[in-house]
Amino acid sequence: MVQTIAPVSFSQTWTFFEGAWHDGNVPIIGPRTHAAWLGSTVFDGARAFEGAAPDLDRHCARVNQSAINFMLKPVVDTETWLGLAREGIARFDANAELYIRPMYWPQTGSGGGVLFDPETTNWCLCIYVAPMPPPTGSAITLSPFRRPTMETAPVDCKAACLYPNNSRALMEAQSRGFDNALMLDMLGNVAEFGNANVFMAKEGVVYTPAPNGTFLNGITRQRVIDLLRGDGVSVVEKTLRYRDFQTADEIFSSGNFAKVAPIIRIDDRSLQPGPFYSRARKLYWEFARG
Repeated sequence: MVQTIAPVSFSQTWTFFEGAWHDGNVPIIGPRTHAAWLGSTVFDGARAFEGAAPDLDRHCARVNQSAINFMLKPVVDTETWLGLAREGIARFDANAELYIRPMYWPQTGSGGGVLFDPETTNWCLCIYVAPMPPPTGSAITLSPFRRPTMETAPVDCKAACLYPNNSRALMEAQSRGFDNALMLDMLGNVAEFGNANVFMAKEGVVYTPAPNGTFLNGITRQRVIDLLRGDGVSVVEKTLRYRDFQTADEIFSSGNFAKVAPIIRIDDRSLQPGPFYSRARKLYWEFARG
């Protein structure tokens, strides 16, 4: 049963944990918790902005699929996640730009500690103010770090243990004066950015890497593809090399945090936010508001 233990007030963060809403960043994982020790956490991220929460149902469903793929026990059904998310959103100012993060993690290990016990799966929902980044454009380069394959990491779920690799790709790129980096898979094909999926356009066609088990087929990515195709744009999912992006007419990203954002430089080559980026962003915002 949902129990509210604090009066509703505007805050930067609300966390639902153990049957109640708590104001702020609640300490929920101790040093002996398997998730803190060995990174066994799955999560999802949705957005609320301008009075809309696009594809919230799909994000709530995906965190449960991530739990299953990670061998955790999804103990919250999608409708409950949805209801809690809407209840949490209502605790903020109507114009707040929010990040909505459901999470699962195992409490204890078994069989010596490295294994976790799915029966101890715990969960929370954290919602917090996170302003939408302005679409001013990013400079990108090639990362020396690569995305793992299914045989080496749980790439079929949104698992926290995957993100330190992405973080070091971003940090390394930023140390060289770039904002983001394209990461290759183990075969040398472009997979994604350090924190988003990637699109490019060339001679009137939009291209994006075909999902091949090395990166998450993002919900916003899927939505952008559907919106562009529905608007008559040719969108091709295929194997792409870094050279394809170096010679592209335009490049843009899709992801939950910034939604659709332009790339204005790749290595030493300047780009302009192009017509396909502008079209994708316009279509997405119309979808979200609708």
